[in-house]
Amino acid sequence: MAKPDITKDIEIEDLVRNYPFTVKYLSEKGIKCIACGEPIWGTLEEAAKEKGFDDTAIVQIINEMASLAD
Repeated sequence: MAKPDITKDIEIEDLVRNYPFTVKYLSEKGIKCIACGEPIWGTLEEAAKEKGFDDTAIVQIINEMASLAD
C-alpha cells in the first residue's frame, strides 16, 4: 500500500506512522512534542498553526519533510 502524500491535511497520526522520521523533525520545529506524550490528533496544518506557524512556513515544512521522505 502506498504511503499518503505529506500535505497540510495529513493527520499527525498518519504522518508519524508512515514517516517515523517526522517525530524528530516536528519536535525540532516545536510542533507537537510527540515524545513527551502530547496528543497527536488533528492535521499537520492545525498542529503547526497552534504553534504560530503561518501558511508560508507550513508549506516550507511540508516541502522539507517531503524531500526527506524521498
